[in-house]
Amino acid sequence: MQRLLHSSLLFACFISAFICAGDLAWCDENGLHYYRSAAREPKQIECDVAVYGGTPAGVTAAIQAARMGRKVVFLSFNRHVGGLSSGGLTSTDVGNKAAIGGMAMEFYNRVGKVRDFRPSEAELLFLEMLEEAGVAVLFERCLDSVALENGRLVSMTMETGETITAAMFVDSTYEGDLLAAANVSYCVGREPVGAYDESLAGQWQKLSWKDVYQFCRLPISPYVEPGDPKSGLLSEIASELPGKAGEGDYRVQAYNFRIFLTEKPGKVPFPRPHGYDAGRFALLSRFLNFDPPVQWALNYTTTAMTDGPVQMRNGDSNNAGSFSSDYVGGNFLWPDGTYEAGSFSELPPAKRGLPIPFSELYELRERIFQDHVNYQQGLMYFLANDERVPDKLQDRVNAFGLDPDEFQDSGYWPHQLYIREGRRMVSEYVMTQKNCESKKVVNDSVGLAAYAMDSHFCQRVVVEENGKTTVRNEGGFGVSCPRPYPVSYRSIIPKREECENLLVPVCLSASHVAYGSIRMEPVFMILGQSAGTAAALAIDGGVALQDLDYEELKAKLKAGGQLLDYAEMPKPITNFTAIDSLEGIVIDETNALLNGSWTKSSLGIGIHEGYQHDGNTRDGGATAEFSTDLPSPGKYEVQIAYNKNVNRATNVPVKITHADGNEEVKLNQRQTPKINGQFTSVGIFRFEKVGKVTISNRDTDGFVIIDAVRWLPKSE
Repeated sequence: MQRLLHSSLLFACFISAFICAGDLAWCDENGLHYYRSAAREPKQIECDVAVYGGTPAGVTAAIQAARMGRKVVFLSFNRHVGGLSSGGLTSTDVGNKAAIGGMAMEFYNRVGKVRDFRPSEAELLFLEMLEEAGVAVLFERCLDSVALENGRLVSMTMETGETITAAMFVDSTYEGDLLAAANVSYCVGREPVGAYDESLAGQWQKLSWKDVYQFCRLPISPYVEPGDPKSGLLSEIASELPGKAGEGDYRVQAYNFRIFLTEKPGKVPFPRPHGYDAGRFALLSRFLNFDPPVQWALNYTTTAMTDGPVQMRNGDSNNAGSFSSDYVGGNFLWPDGTYEAGSFSELPPAKRGLPIPFSELYELRERIFQDHVNYQQGLMYFLANDERVPDKLQDRVNAFGLDPDEFQDSGYWPHQLYIREGRRMVSEYVMTQKNCESKKVVNDSVGLAAYAMDSHFCQRVVVEENGKTTVRNEGGFGVSCPRPYPVSYRSIIPKREECENLLVPVCLSASHVAYGSIRMEPVFMILGQSAGTAAALAIDGGVALQDLDYEELKAKLKAGGQLLDYAEMPKPITNFTAIDSLEGIVIDETNALLNGSWTKSSLGIGIHEGYQHDGNTRDGGATAEFSTDLPSPGKYEVQIAYNKNVNRATNVPVKITHADGNEEVKLNQRQTPKINGQFTSVGIFRFEKVGKVTISNRDTDGFVIIDAVRWLPKSE
């Protein structure tokens, strides 16, 4: 058994040397994770339901319990409510919009959209909804200890000296701090394949991102002096050896900040962070200059020889590349302050309790938080300023900056770190890959999840590939679920013998694989509302959460607008045009060769199954090639199908490959298509056997739509 490594022992391995104990005053300009509370006179606060954790799940749990007539106290660890939804993640990971019900959909309807709202708009709306429900909100409340009695939480005491007593408690933190304090079983890291018979479990999954974000499979040396192991590893590559395929470990997927960008005048240039060290990005520099054919898309990429290295777009901007804003390996200590190196083929026993005191854990997390700030700000500063960055790439990075209208109290930098995974409770029911695949369907649903099983990388390691020593990322996968699936009530409550009055809608009981699908903000809001409902009903009935009548809970959830079963989802109203009803030769975008990032529209309009858009990325990395064999040589009119909108691009590049060469035209997709409101002609051309049309988003000024291309024969 390998030695359990205490936080102070691993500190040097994961936290940059620029952060010194007791010297964090400079960090306040970029915001803090932990605002130490000043000691106050002890105070008792009584309520029916106490909700700890300012995430969207905490917001909906608190509001729901209050709407059901309960006195609720909602405690946020920091100065904000809304977690990631108000902390930068506004390009919402939906999965299937039709699976969202209840208060989650109420929130999105009131904010006006499901995706790409502003973080400040989200927080203002959360606060408004809390006030409407009469919820008491307490900021900067950090848990210090709890009192337990006969298998129940009696109270929790904050660092402020306040003690909150309640009949029911909700742990809505991203880390699972309250559940750990209550001595509830939990795990951290990745289960081995055999634990729950999951093909995506453990390390080196057979079905994963494959070549995506793997340094384009180039033989990049991981050493300071290329090819010389004695010179040491480049920064941001782990010295720890990875395990074998399918083995579990205690690593968690990478965190980052979802920075909010803009191209508008007055944008804030990417700041040079305190203690900036360009050496942290030596691996990225080597990658950027290793092979000229690599295409730097500044967005998500899925084709060979393309890579991020970051996502640059107006609004929420995420990790996108082999070496990107995800700080791989920098977060292993975050969940509970400990990390045990090595791998295992048998699932270890679940953890219980607090390995280190909260006061020490909070200080440790603050240093990890600031190290993530330093890493990601340093990355953006490097891309914007370092002479080793190719000029064209650097110019495009500098076209953007931080949005001055967001995060004004933290230097325009997000106040919330994207904690993709912390502790995960282990209860009577563990959600697994089989649930996500609808191979197992629970009968005690408290909401639907729909997003793909998704994990960001867990480690960056040295490997031998094709006889070369190089570097690869490990742990990332993205596998779609066949349909929305129900989440079990038993997965959001502890085992009966461990705690009878605690609900856990965020760090619920799920494997690493299943959690990668469930861990999306809309689902957290759904599960939070269900937790608030269960808390109020259990108080009304005077029963333990494990004894709550599910049929009663189900009826109340449905009355609150929750969707509990795939069959209950509203069917979209569609107005598709069948291809066989159209003249000419029509190729739909579902049969086109797509490169780059395209997103299927949720609107039920268009040709065949609707249309796709590029997300307004404008980066040239999204292309769609429509190709068909024509019945005979001759002249054909080429027509493009799209639906107009004011946010569409006016200058969509359309390249027609014909018998006499290539011709490119610009298509204005803000104008109504002139042919039956569906198609617009881009000209008549002579073709031999094959017709080919390529649409891209190169240097466009709005959303690019791809739907269908039609060739209509013309008489000579």
